[in-house]
Amino acid sequence: MKGAVFTEFLELVENNFGLATTDRILSKGCPFHGGYTSVGTYDHQQLIDMVVELGIATDVAPSELVRTFGEHLFGKFLLSYPDAFRGVTSTFELLRNVESVIHVEVQKLNPEAELPSFEFPDCESDQLELIYRSSRPFADLAEGMIQACIIHYGEAYTICREDLPGVPGTATRFTLSPLPDATCCH
Repeated sequence: MKGAVFTEFLELVENNFGLATTDRILSKGCPFHGGYTSVGTYDHQQLIDMVVELGIATDVAPSELVRTFGEHLFGKFLLSYPDAFRGVTSTFELLRNVESVIHVEVQKLNPEAELPSFEFPDCESDQLELIYRSSRPFADLAEGMIQACIIHYGEAYTICREDLPGVPGTATRFTLSPLPDATCCH
């Protein structure tokens, strides 16, 4: 996993929980003393270990911390990749562009990046269904990014989440439906 993800996570931790908490999770989750660099490549398990340690330190569920991190990353992507957002007017439009536009640009900058995939089965015109697949268990991160996208475009959708068979967090179906939707969970 690219070091930029680690450095953004640590920035979020420092901003939200302080330097002492950041030092604590680094001392428990970082197997070396040099810290992380944005250009390095690291095992994703180290990020998971830091999230678990942060959950212990803050009494916040790791899944909630990872969703919050997803929201944070979306904001960073808005700043780092403004061309990917230019001319896009809705959550559905942006999410449908992830594979064909955003991931293509990320691969140009980081050819070795291992990105998740998104599939879009057909569904009702007022809903968007997407299936997230990754070798890493970061469906919570994707959910946080989707939530931040909805907020960015000022839209009102519920996010229903169905984890698919396999390693938890690696294959998930998200269905976005307009509010109000009493059948949904978020």
